Amino acid sequence: MHRVRLSRLLLAGVLMISGCGEFESADQPEPPGTAGSWRTAGCEFSRAPEFVERGGFRMPITPAPLSAAMERIEQAGRLRFRDSFAGLEVDQRRVRAIVYRVPTVSTEFDDFIRETAGAACIVVRDAAHGVAELDVWHDRVVTDLAYWTVRGVRIVTVGSRHDGAGLEIGTRDLDKAREEMPARYGTDAPLIFVEQGPATPLTDAWVVMPEQDD
Repeated sequence: MHRVRLSRLLLAGVLMISGCGEFESADQPEPPGTAGSWRTAGCEFSRAPEFVERGGFRMPITPAPLSAAMERIEQAGRLRFRDSFAGLEVDQRRVRAIVYRVPTVSTEFDDFIRETAGAACIVVRDAAHGVAELDVWHDRVVTDLAYWTVRGVRIVTVGSRHDGAGLEIGTRDLDKAREEMPARYGTDAPLIFVEQGPATPLTDAWVVMPEQDD
């Protein structure tokens, strides 16, 4: 099973604003020689995934050492390395974490990841945008929500992508948003548009998703 953590969700009318979340990626095979990707020393050792039985379901869990390393990296990323850090995810099947960061900003963050990983496996991949930049765009779009409502663009969700690809805008008016929002913010604005239905109340929780074969 995959667990997707839904965090920083704010419901206001039909608006749900979400920040960068932590969730599983999957079970996609690791591309050989992926550009901009490197691994910590702990990835040289294979580990069997761990499971727990809950309510009749066998669910994978993140081992304590990997979970602790992830927490330290995320905390430092959001407090000390905001220009570089974009987000992270956990691959429980391979017992590893994947950290996304802007490669040209800080070699100090890379050094921190190596020191913090310990024996855990951390895969580091390039990102286009860090959380500091995406937070600025997030706040700008949220400030303009009333403006977009008047313009007939119903925005349901606003959230930074954990891989640093951009700021994801969930809207019920996809074509209109694609046309009008870049005209206001510039064609270089890191906006990603997805079609999103009306929001429903949701609290910070783990959502269990069925596991898929490779």
